[in-house]
Amino acid sequence: MYSLCKRAQSVSMQISKIRRERGSSVYTTLRDMAISYQFKPGERLSESELAERLGVSRTPVREALARLVIDGFLVPASRGYMQRTLDVKESLDMYEARVAIERECVRLAIERATDAQLSEALAYLEQNQRVPVDTPMERLVDLDEGFHLRLADMADNAELRRMLVSLNERIRFIRWIDMESVGRSSTQQEHLDILRAISARDSAASERLMAAHIGLRREQVVDAITRGLARIYLPQEPAAPR
Repeated sequence: MYSLCKRAQSVSMQISKIRRERGSSVYTTLRDMAISYQFKPGERLSESELAERLGVSRTPVREALARLVIDGFLVPASRGYMQRTLDVKESLDMYEARVAIERECVRLAIERATDAQLSEALAYLEQNQRVPVDTPMERLVDLDEGFHLRLADMADNAELRRMLVSLNERIRFIRWIDMESVGRSSTQQEHLDILRAISARDSAASERLMAAHIGLRREQVVDAITRGLARIYLPQEPAAPR
């Protein structure tokens, strides 16, 4: 009897694990769709349609949608959920919050960063400078975020890092659009200047450079949103044949 109970418990745990993994996969897929605005701003989402599209039951979809509201990717509607809009004020608020978080990260990094971390970050920037110019924009933004997350790691504060990751995900679509027009050359130099100031343990310079670095991107929010909406609603012209 004990053996049967133990086996039943084991099976139950395995089923729970499968459900958790499936739920995590559904959440990740829907989160990525929300980040890239595959759902149009203000579009109402149908649990049944999404479940059919993903080949799962409605339960993990419902749980994922509820979690996406909590995480700030969707908003509740009268009946269900909908994609959040590309709102200028909300976007400016997130960039303002990012300035506060990243200034605190560099302040703490000056106190806590090891020589090994600083050397690795410098090697990371040098490697990024060799990335081909035709690298997909999504990958370029990933590389950019990688530098900022290294600074958060130097700060050695898990909550600051978690907040930064959340903000990065919520503004990623705008950053993709912004990167297309701004390019990487100026950004790469700004990153290097910030890292040099941290390495010199210069708190005032590090915080000033970081605030200016993010502030430049914040100034482009309205233009990025305008171009982002055009990207969402206007069909892309097919590439000319070679």
